[in-house]
Amino acid sequence: VYAEYESRYPAPQVRLFLDLMLGRLALILLLFTLLGVLGAPWLVAMIAPGFVEQSDKYAATVSALRFTFPYLFFISLVAMAGGILNARDRFAVPAVTPVLLNLCLIGAVIWAVPFAGNKALTLGIGVFVAGVVQLGFQLPFLAFEKRLPVPKIRPGKDTQAIAADGVRRVFSLMLPAVFGVSVAQINLLINTVLASFLVTGSVSWLYYSDRLMEFPVGVFGIALATVILPKLATQISERAVEEYFQTIDWALRLVLLVVFPAAVALVVLAYPLMVTLFQYGEFSVEDARMAARSLVAFSPGLIGFVLVKVLAPAFYARKDTRTPVRAGVIAMVVNALCAVILTKALLFGHVGLAAAVSISGIVNAGLLYRYLV
Repeated sequence: VYAEYESRYPAPQVRLFLDLMLGRLALILLLFTLLGVLGAPWLVAMIAPGFVEQSDKYAATVSALRFTFPYLFFISLVAMAGGILNARDRFAVPAVTPVLLNLCLIGAVIWAVPFAGNKALTLGIGVFVAGVVQLGFQLPFLAFEKRLPVPKIRPGKDTQAIAADGVRRVFSLMLPAVFGVSVAQINLLINTVLASFLVTGSVSWLYYSDRLMEFPVGVFGIALATVILPKLATQISERAVEEYFQTIDWALRLVLLVVFPAAVALVVLAYPLMVTLFQYGEFSVEDARMAARSLVAFSPGLIGFVLVKVLAPAFYARKDTRTPVRAGVIAMVVNALCAVILTKALLFGHVGLAAAVSISGIVNAGLLYRYLV
């Protein structure tokens, strides 16, 4: 929608559209953040019900959630800022911004955690600070592009029809779009609930293996999707259908060229990676071995996860959010069935949960490709 406004309307109309978008999005995010902070005990009980009976673990998780939940407010605004910059072919700043989260966490670990009584809480505060830093980092670049929005809830009467209509279209497309590209994360969340009922350590094993699996997804899949979405949207608005499919074809070939070797590498190097990166303190050799098993189960799904990141924007560029949702719902059903079968019937434990996510990711990508062609 924003790419369409940039190509069709003068700069004042575009800025008004951004002002309205920021004002309404920030208001919704603020309310959502307050609900999350106040409802942290219920959220933890819902997401990890197995923790409720372990009072210390439950209390620590609630405290950490209350400090990390506001990060959603800032990172959502960061995503909006990044989308504006990407649409104007400024890819470097949004690409560098996530590094600031890692730098803030590393700084917290080095300079704050050793002197803190509650180390988990200190890391939570580090996440909060990272959100502020990431947003502040992008604002000067928006100002340089003359696209720094000023929050507004209501437009003026003379321009209401154009700008307000665009904002309504964004919100009508946003929720289905978010669901369409987040199926893997939703499936993992569901499986985390199931893992909380398995042997102690299952949630951590899934978490650490997922972090390694998400690394190539974030480095390559999200980066590629970020680059092609504005291009696809422009090609659709210009009715350049042939170029649209050529862009998709180029992206798919690049995915297979890079991601397939990465998936094989994760299978072969699963245990050495776990030992090298995470075996320290309470994370024992047995923990590394169990996490490596779930990483092996996650690895085949890596291709599916990255393909979804590339194929879903192809539909969003056409303002079609229903098709990715339809594929996502089917993939979620597949994940639930596989999770129950692999963990309950075949007794594969946390490895079965990881395999279920992989299977659903491949199904999701296959359905999107089938619907596209």
